[in-house]
Amino acid sequence: FFFHFCCRMSATPFKVQIRPSPGITYGDVLLVPKSSPVVSRRNVSLRTQLTKKIFLNNPIVSSNMDTVTEADTAIAMARNGGIGILHRFLTVEEQVNMVKTVKRAESYIIDHPYCMGPDSTIEELRDMMSEKGVGSILVTLPDNQLVGIITTRDIRFVSSEQDTIGDYMTTKDSLVVAAKDQSIEEAKKLIKDKRLEQLPLVDSMESFKLAGLITSRDIINSTQRPHASWDSKGRLLVGAAVGVKDGDIERAEALVKAGADVIVVDIAHGHSDLAVNATRQLKERMPNVEVIAGNVATAEGTRALIEAGADGIKVGVGPGSICITRLVAGCGIPQLTAVIECAEEASKHGVPIIADGGIRTSGDIAKAIAGGASTVMLGSLLAGTDESPGKTLVKGGKKVKVVRGMAGYGANMSKNKKTTGKDDVFDLVPEGVEAVVPYRGALSGIIKQLVGGICSGMSYCGAHTIEEMHNNAEFIRISGASVKESGSHDVTPL
Repeated sequence: FFFHFCCRMSATPFKVQIRPSPGITYGDVLLVPKSSPVVSRRNVSLRTQLTKKIFLNNPIVSSNMDTVTEADTAIAMARNGGIGILHRFLTVEEQVNMVKTVKRAESYIIDHPYCMGPDSTIEELRDMMSEKGVGSILVTLPDNQLVGIITTRDIRFVSSEQDTIGDYMTTKDSLVVAAKDQSIEEAKKLIKDKRLEQLPLVDSMESFKLAGLITSRDIINSTQRPHASWDSKGRLLVGAAVGVKDGDIERAEALVKAGADVIVVDIAHGHSDLAVNATRQLKERMPNVEVIAGNVATAEGTRALIEAGADGIKVGVGPGSICITRLVAGCGIPQLTAVIECAEEASKHGVPIIADGGIRTSGDIAKAIAGGASTVMLGSLLAGTDESPGKTLVKGGKKVKVVRGMAGYGANMSKNKKTTGKDDVFDLVPEGVEAVVPYRGALSGIIKQLVGGICSGMSYCGAHTIEEMHNNAEFIRISGASVKESGSHDVTPL
């Protein structure tokens, strides 16, 4: 038997496959300065593709990590020209509510404004205002006919909390309203001329059925933030992550119904049947919805997801600061090599890629874009901001915030407890760690610094646009001594 087994084994020749050239990452190269027609960083455009149909005004995407992106981060990202991807370690209801929160944060037209009936009590009104964070509520009948509006000013001096809204509201006879098909410019003029805070929209002056709401705040925001990422209705863009297990297709449908602009199929190994099949099912069920799939690190993985219908590809296996996949599983490809290989394949199909992980500086973002990425996904760089989830702690006398890998113990135990009620640590093989990052203040300040660095890098490469950066850039490999030379040296930092 032993002889027979050995003969069978030796009948199949064994051959190890090793790629001839080593992979490289951002720290292994520099961009070669070129003759540049760019006279100012202000002349550089960072408008770029997230997916086939969705464009952003800067190439920064916040990662779908539970210590990075929830509603506050997503709102700030879109206001600054990027987009946030809401993490999936939530119940469906929690994730859907976050999408709705982002979509309501700013809008030319609020399609479904908050309403109450005229027989509701002042106490109920105060509770709703507090819960929704608003200062006014429209008053409607059961058939959606608008009968008035009530604000916090109207209820400052009420006789009883059990009085009804109808006793204090501004009635429809005194309201200024507009037709639902009124243009934004006409609405702006009406709000300005009448000095209005809110402009309710009705389907017709006869029926007076509520059709939406325009607020002066949203109009002001749209003029003050011309580079924000908006959808066709003037609402902030937002993405949401889903998995590849049972119920995730239904989760995606609920997120799209709530207003999510893009769905991200979130799995560590995107070149798998699970990810490919999930992407295909999503596109079959919702062909008009933009889907980003990943993560992959090879041309073959990129091609498989594009053939399944992906509108964008997320690239990166193991480069993140809190990811230990390469140590635990022994798998991965150095990030810049992965970005270049995947970008070359994706460009054949007109599909943009996201470089996910390994970004430490704005210079790394410039290198990722030069390597073919249209956008970059950031995690730990954004985890220490005011908007990121979690409390600010003090460690060693300095303010910090926690960041953790989504394949780590903490994140998976949190997810399992919410979805299955179990949190057995021995069921997990972690591929991520928990750590702290310095507290960095408002996210807008971080984005401003990163954007400035990207524009500077593009100007050195003679590129006015991301497309020109793809075409103009040239890399040079550097030595260990060059790495040391690239940073501050021979001085004592203050």
